[in-house]
Amino acid sequence: MNSIETTENSAPAGLYIHIPFCRSKCAYCDFYSITDRSQAAGYLHALSREMEQTREFAPLFDTVYVGGGTPSCLDTRQLAELLHRVRKTFPIAPDAEITVEVNPGDVDAVFMRGLRDAGVNRVSVGVQSFDDSILKSLGRRHDGREGREAVEAARTAGFDNIGVDLIYGVPGQTYELWRETMEAALGFNPEHLSCYELTIERGTPFHSRIERGELSLPGEAQAYRFFSMTSEFLEQRGYSHYEVSNFARENAFISRHNHKYWDHSPCLGLGPAAHSFNENRRWWNHRCLELYLRDVNEGRAPLAGREDLSAEELQLEALYFGFRTKRGIHGPDFRKRYGIDLFREKGPALCSLRDEGFVTLEDEFLAPTRRGLALADRLCLL
Repeated sequence: MNSIETTENSAPAGLYIHIPFCRSKCAYCDFYSITDRSQAAGYLHALSREMEQTREFAPLFDTVYVGGGTPSCLDTRQLAELLHRVRKTFPIAPDAEITVEVNPGDVDAVFMRGLRDAGVNRVSVGVQSFDDSILKSLGRRHDGREGREAVEAARTAGFDNIGVDLIYGVPGQTYELWRETMEAALGFNPEHLSCYELTIERGTPFHSRIERGELSLPGEAQAYRFFSMTSEFLEQRGYSHYEVSNFARENAFISRHNHKYWDHSPCLGLGPAAHSFNENRRWWNHRCLELYLRDVNEGRAPLAGREDLSAEELQLEALYFGFRTKRGIHGPDFRKRYGIDLFREKGPALCSLRDEGFVTLEDEFLAPTRRGLALADRLCLL
């Protein structure tokens, strides 16, 4: 487990970099992060060493995604140095999509211009809501005004590819309040919207409150209504619902990096808790900054584990990802890559899904309908 898989695949790879720091933890969040930022400088040094360990991973990267945690906990000088190191270490395509996640409470026009000057060409703004009561219940440290100002600052700085993240299904959130949130977001004409249903993971404060009966989430019927009204509302306003939780104003603004996860492209993840994938192997780093720093600084790959996927597991994952995307699954391509003829081996089940309105079958493409996208996780079990 001390070696990193390299790829001979001609398809460009994706690079993910995890920034494991947050100024505070949100009540619902299960992503790995810590609030002690005193080790930020040491972490960035270790990250450079991990880059050196993995520099032969792929002949070309055409997406870079800096996520977290909260990347905007770092200042623009640190982020610029990080991206400079990325370009110096890895072969990055001239037209690469380079995304950085930002929290509205951290940024202003000067910060956004600093990102632009560092070569970032896409920002994802974690607004979540423009309603102060919803933001407070989620444990966010910004308010609605700061959310609006962050998106405006990105536009003022010259970004022409802005993503806005929103959450629905929050306890106490009405359908009308959610509609108002989407209307507010559209007022900025963002190129991309990510609209996530609130999910609760064990170990989070929200989960403890639900266990104690202090909070309740929407039931299945309510959750579907939130999902369907989101899809209808945004598609009526010109956004393509291209993945379960994602919408793009034009095809050019579909997240290129996220698509790499959905089509089994090679992806390299750096930093604690980051996951990597190549061919049939997936591996992941320690979900602990101390263990990560120990291994990297001692010259070892900071691996916590790995798995080799069987042909059947790859097929199931491909179905799962395919049913999550509007483009769906192309039968001949699936057969060539995974060695199974879906239309021959799953014909009766596919016809049943089509007749029930969950999928469409046309020109050897199998694609989910809106109802199918809502149940994407179950459709792969056909």
